[in-house]
Amino acid sequence: MNAPTNDSQLDPIIIDLGKKRRKAIKDLKRGQGRLMDEVYDAVDQIRARLGADAAKKELVPVVLIYKQKSKRGGGILGL
Repeated sequence: MNAPTNDSQLDPIIIDLGKKRRKAIKDLKRGQGRLMDEVYDAVDQIRARLGADAAKKELVPVVLIYKQKSKRGGGILGL
């Protein structure tokens, strides 16, 4: 069942920045660098899609940085 849509609520926007080096991630945490530019570009694109509704809403980017854990080989016993 779909919940009723509210004009003040936006769907979450997920941006996959891909695999990045440690220095680029540190710069992003400081609000600097190429990754921060990518986040700002994405927010600008969303504002453009919203059109006149963008003036009524404050867009706050939330960036999650994750690292996928590699599977262990385990060898013969699977340890």
